[in-house]
Amino acid sequence: MALTRRQFLQAGAASSLTVALAPWMPTQAASAHAHGHSRRVSEIDWAKLGTPPEIKGHNIDLVVDETRVNYTGRDRRAITINGSLPAPTLRWQEGETVTIRVTNRLNVDTSIHWHGLILPFDMDGVPGVSFDGIKPGETFTYSFTLEQSGTYWYHSHSGMQEQQGMYGAIIIDPIEADPVAYDREQIVLLSDWTDEDPHRIIEKLKIKGHYYNRNEPTVLDFWRDVRELGFRGAMQKRQMWQQMRMSPTDLADITGYTYTFLTNGLHPDHNWTTLFKPGEKVRLRYINASAATYFDVRIPGLVMSVVQADGQNVQPVAVDEFRFGPGETYDVIVEPKQQAYTLFAQSIDRSGVSRGTLAVREGLTAPVPEMDKVEWLADKDMMGAMDHSAHAGHAGHGDHADHADHSAHPTDDAHAGHGGQAMQHDHPGHHAHHGHHGHHAMADDSLAKPSTRVHHARTAYGASVDMRVDTPRTNLDDPGMGLRNNGRRVLTYADLKTLDGPLDPRGPEREIVLHLTGNMHRYTWSIDGLEYGKSEPIHFAFGERIRVIMHNDTMMTHPMHLHGMWSELESPEGEFLVRKHTVSVQPAQRISFLVTADALGRWVWHCHIMYHMDTGMFREVVVS
Repeated sequence: MALTRRQFLQAGAASSLTVALAPWMPTQAASAHAHGHSRRVSEIDWAKLGTPPEIKGHNIDLVVDETRVNYTGRDRRAITINGSLPAPTLRWQEGETVTIRVTNRLNVDTSIHWHGLILPFDMDGVPGVSFDGIKPGETFTYSFTLEQSGTYWYHSHSGMQEQQGMYGAIIIDPIEADPVAYDREQIVLLSDWTDEDPHRIIEKLKIKGHYYNRNEPTVLDFWRDVRELGFRGAMQKRQMWQQMRMSPTDLADITGYTYTFLTNGLHPDHNWTTLFKPGEKVRLRYINASAATYFDVRIPGLVMSVVQADGQNVQPVAVDEFRFGPGETYDVIVEPKQQAYTLFAQSIDRSGVSRGTLAVREGLTAPVPEMDKVEWLADKDMMGAMDHSAHAGHAGHGDHADHADHSAHPTDDAHAGHGGQAMQHDHPGHHAHHGHHGHHAMADDSLAKPSTRVHHARTAYGASVDMRVDTPRTNLDDPGMGLRNNGRRVLTYADLKTLDGPLDPRGPEREIVLHLTGNMHRYTWSIDGLEYGKSEPIHFAFGERIRVIMHNDTMMTHPMHLHGMWSELESPEGEFLVRKHTVSVQPAQRISFLVTADALGRWVWHCHIMYHMDTGMFREVVVS
């Protein structure tokens, strides 16, 4: 049964009440309230950690249950599948029809979403949208045909269960010869674990958005700025951040202060290890299964050849490092020659690392690099392409002159509730796309390139939005904050080229714009200023080819995941680059991709940082 907007708002009100009461509620009571726990932790079986078992075949049984883990010296309950963390690796072949029976042994509802797989909407596993969820004690049967090959993963789409350990890898072997040559392979699944109840984390963030940021500017930073900028410059710099009510180190909401970063379910101190023989080509299938962490990945001493992005083959790109967000995957080929190498992944905010080893035998280690220093957000992360020096450091934040102009664009507001804005062309006098996001025969030269004219919906001027970017950057060759000019060759989206080109040769028939918005102090995230509970679905006409522009008005990077359909990323000039299921949009960035609405049904579109999704950066998409 689908949640109505009214039901969602009621749930939100209940959540707000919980938040309001949180400081006076014992943590254990709050946890029990959130999860309905009935067993003591000591009564639960231990989870199997490390490289999970691999399951093949057309008929698979999976059981969801609580297990016990201890990553920090304290026993905690995890939610796992078949008792392992990560969940078993599912190995299938393209073209197969698979049947998976999922039994729920929790005392709350659960679900499994097959991340990145193209399948019927009622098999997508999103409670309240594609099905009712799996009730305690019940078994739900998923069945679908595999239309693709590559590296994917699966996870719960219920509550905070993904944060609590419910995720695993999917490998689909191609029906044709694999264009990627390698001698052995290994899955490297990265994730984040917290001993805290995830609901309690949200409560803390609602009270103080920077609660987990332990890198906020200090007095020493102030005196460093005085030396570099002078006293007046240092004061102006802090005044700018104060006006924006933000911190220059707001790089991640949840950090190593509470997180332990895992490699295939193991603590860094356990040093998960995979083996190779000298001379071999090793394929490492990297999956970011974290709830909220961007990882910067490298293997000191080895060049990585990126051969697949989000399960899709790409022209090989040689890099030293790549960044990926929750939901994204990259396959790389390495040719190790030394005895051992460290598989190193540091969180985007430099608050912790995940670590493993690639070695010729067990027990070997290689030096583990120090984390890079913390870098502050740059002007381009706040103001996009704006010339900072010409605007006194205050771009698109709060009320501004452009605000008044929006009253002259009623069409924008008509669309705001639908999760998008009216199409804006660079051509004067071209004011197409009236009414709704329907199908429009508009394939003309005006759509050859993605539009760049910026309009914010009226709904983006409410309490849910604390920043708007009027001059976004559109370049895709920026590796992002903390990776710029670090002396290493870092992957960017501009480097990625899908081998077989776009799935659909048609150009866009229309264009929609979605603004990614939020208010860090209130810890609320939204699209066009509207949290999910206040929004209406986005409508696609079956068969249409649509250009989607995502315009990030926040200082966080958001991995936006569209279910059921591919997102074909394009350059600022409108040239096809790469096919993805999860697209990271950097702060103050405006990017575009094409979607062919070839999958009837109800889907969802959301930020894959679980806490952003849970607090409102989420939309339903209806293809009809």
